[in-house]
Amino acid sequence: MEHDCDPGTGPRTPGTLVLERGAPDYPSQLLQLPRPPSLLYVRGSPAVLSTPQIAIVGARTASAAGRATAFAFASTLAGAGLTVTSGLATGIDTAGHEGALCGGGATVALCAHGLDRVYPAHNLKLARRIQACGALASIHPDGHSPRRQFFPGRNALISALAVAVLVVEARPGSGSLITAHHARTQGRPLFAIPGSIRDPLAEGCNQLIRDGARAVTDPRELLSDLGFQSEIQSLAGHQISPARASQGRPSLDKPLEMLLDAAGFEPVGIDFLSRSTGLSAAAVASMLLLLELQGRIAPQPGGRYLRLN
Repeated sequence: MEHDCDPGTGPRTPGTLVLERGAPDYPSQLLQLPRPPSLLYVRGSPAVLSTPQIAIVGARTASAAGRATAFAFASTLAGAGLTVTSGLATGIDTAGHEGALCGGGATVALCAHGLDRVYPAHNLKLARRIQACGALASIHPDGHSPRRQFFPGRNALISALAVAVLVVEARPGSGSLITAHHARTQGRPLFAIPGSIRDPLAEGCNQLIRDGARAVTDPRELLSDLGFQSEIQSLAGHQISPARASQGRPSLDKPLEMLLDAAGFEPVGIDFLSRSTGLSAAAVASMLLLLELQGRIAPQPGGRYLRLN
């Protein structure tokens, strides 16, 4: 479901606007960097770049559960009036932008290329929505295509613009951990979503937590840690609890409940579920299809399934 964005975030530019360092619309957060960009290119509302922002970053090859988590956090944080900032990449970045838009808030996408193009190309429609309800920004002028060496600098700007950084899923050595490193050097609070010790996508987040990042499982924890108490109060009725989310769904019969309980919250195969429940593999496959249609289960690579809620 899409929401209209807040029209009070300032005028929007149809083309690329150039902000010079020190100009009134140049975001003051970037002036804290040792070498602030001399020029910043923007499409959308330059004023959004100076609003309080939460960076949400993570794996491109994210799991269904990871994307759902990023979406939920972004929607809730946007509902509290914070701008969600990310990098427009596939996976967690995309889910963060979409969650912010769904929450009726603003979002900023930092790009590693000129703003006359969109990368990845399949996010063209999303980029247009971000421009209408926030801003696209880059240190690269129009005509510059994305290059590998541009991304670390883009990641440093994501954390520099934000008051805090949240990592949802990350593999060791990923770009999200580069953003986390920049957050630490820039003095930004760092948060991470904990995950299973057997999940490679959780390995980076678990390491961040061992190194001092705050583990969070609810966006209100993040807001509380940052001192946004009034924003937490404004969330009354905004966040959908699991109980409310389940209302309107058909109730499950006993075998389906048993299968869902056996699935847990880690990817599992049909054979495992068959052994755990005593149901035949054919029955499990049929029931998984029903649960998938209800949005309770998501298929994963390798013929496995992941419980979503």
